[in-house]
Amino acid sequence: MNDIVAAFHEYFEIVVADTPELLKEVFSLRYYIWCITERYFDASSYQDQLEKDEFDERSVHILLRHRSSDTFVGTARLILSNSRLKNSKLPIELHTHFYSEFTDSKQLRPYTAEISRLAIRNDFLKRKEDLDFGNSINTMENFKRARGRRFPHPMLALMVGLIQICAKLEIYYWFSAMTPALNRLLGFYGMQHDPIGPFVDYYGLRRPYYISLFDMLERMYISHPDIWELVTDSGRIWPVNLEELKLVHRYKQDLPNNYVNILTC
Repeated sequence: MNDIVAAFHEYFEIVVADTPELLKEVFSLRYYIWCITERYFDASSYQDQLEKDEFDERSVHILLRHRSSDTFVGTARLILSNSRLKNSKLPIELHTHFYSEFTDSKQLRPYTAEISRLAIRNDFLKRKEDLDFGNSINTMENFKRARGRRFPHPMLALMVGLIQICAKLEIYYWFSAMTPALNRLLGFYGMQHDPIGPFVDYYGLRRPYYISLFDMLERMYISHPDIWELVTDSGRIWPVNLEELKLVHRYKQDLPNNYVNILTC
């Protein structure tokens, strides 16, 4: 067990929010982060102090629990594609634009999801201890500080939870709409996404991204083996050899590096 794996299990636990009580924790935490701290949304619009939207019902939600304080400090969701629903577009399809060279492909849609609402409490990021990550992910200084910690950044913990859940749900392709700063942070751990469209004003300046988890895990195995060990539970959740999964789920290995299938209804 490497140091990062040991630190993750010492500091954090990923909790799947699969009960009404845990879902309330998710929405309450999102309200605090997005409405009170970051002020992306108008707090007065949420009288129950629970930040929810129309995509939550077809999402899988996770919470990040800080073990020593026994508090939830982060959350994220995985919005599932559902071709059986008439209005099953993902948020990224509704609010961003893709480059014209990308084409439609329905066959991979059941294996595709959008990662969304990734959030960590700012007061947790400011903790003055060995978990002092800085109060933002938006500066290169904080990237470098985060990289040097025993457990680099709690955002990595959220990504671990999302990737592990995807193995169980047979999700192999991700969309996301995020800031370049967050994508750079993910790149420190071999998790960078590929831009697939121009910047848009979507709760700030954001850009649409895509990643194949096959590509991410294979890259991570070579360049970040310690992170790969954590994400895959040493190959028990995701195997080292992904060729069989690629074959079963029609992974398109002949696509050029700058090409992505956009999975529209």
